[in-house]
Amino acid sequence: MRDDLQDLVDEVSRVLGAPATLEDRDFTLLAFCAHEPGATPTDATMDAVRTRSILGRGSTPEVRARFEGYGITRATAPLRVPADPAAGILTRLCLPVRADGRLHGYLWLLDGGRTDVTDPGAPGLARAVALAAEAGRLLAAGRPGTPDLATALGAVLAGAPAERAVRDLDAALGARTPVTLVALRPATPGLPAGWRPPGAGAISAVADDGRAIAVLLPLADHRDPRPASALAAAALARLPAGSTAGVATARRGCGELPVQWSEASTAARVAAVDPRLAPAASWAELGAWRQVAVLPGPDPALTALLADPVLTETAAVWLDSAGSPQRAAAQLCVHRQTLYYRLSRIAQLTGLDLADGADRLLLHLGVRAARLAAADG
Repeated sequence: MRDDLQDLVDEVSRVLGAPATLEDRDFTLLAFCAHEPGATPTDATMDAVRTRSILGRGSTPEVRARFEGYGITRATAPLRVPADPAAGILTRLCLPVRADGRLHGYLWLLDGGRTDVTDPGAPGLARAVALAAEAGRLLAAGRPGTPDLATALGAVLAGAPAERAVRDLDAALGARTPVTLVALRPATPGLPAGWRPPGAGAISAVADDGRAIAVLLPLADHRDPRPASALAAAALARLPAGSTAGVATARRGCGELPVQWSEASTAARVAAVDPRLAPAASWAELGAWRQVAVLPGPDPALTALLADPVLTETAAVWLDSAGSPQRAAAQLCVHRQTLYYRLSRIAQLTGLDLADGADRLLLHLGVRAARLAAADG
């Protein structure tokens, strides 16, 4: 039934040329059409009420009282509800959803107050009224379930066929709205009790079999990473110590969420092993860690080295110091002769020539891959 209602709402939006939302008589959201800026005759097709309704799956008691004050519970024909600029509310057209004389809900059109829509002879109005009546018959037959955006996000990230889930998310946020994903890796798996994602309009879901939390965040500007960084910081403040976060590159719409999740979760993994990036990292700043993250693991030639934690750390610090003995010895708090001895042992255990660039690259990638694997374990 939910799909039937969604098709009805999409058709009403098409024939009247305005974003449409269907709510039951208790103002619980049942279906909504996609919102694309510039696709309708009015430039401002999202207001505070519609945003809260879609993201919160319903309207507040204050909004309900305001709209009912205009007589929508008694209306049997299309009714105009005026705007309230101070409250951020746009004018909208209400189509009562009735069956056998009983009220079952409301179809809302954010049409910008167009008179061509409300004129009794307006093209499409009779069709829209008929569709509202059909919605009433469906609701009278049985109340459908409502789209759950957290479930939709989880379905997309789980890798299951999720065309409908992407459609629900795009409809809620806007098909061309810039979005990013923030991956949170709690020190203890799972969502904390009472968890709610910080950030306006954010949607969260458990991912990676409970080892991570995904937070989908709509952005005003895809070039501005500050809202995502602020969300990551606020979320980490509410998670156990040792938790990390990663931020994906922003994209328009939700069609590339799996790619964004790979970016965000990789950044969160790296933040757990590289103190320079902890506790939150973005995909854009990972550098060579991007290549390390796709490796199946360290080269087998490094097995003996990786069994020795002191020599492994020495290799990592020396390589991260661009091969500078002075900087590496200072960071390791050892005498330079001790560092030289350890480097000779590394060469013996691995069979690598540390003066050779290719061998140093193999060693560097392998040590980093081992660090990631240990953190994932």
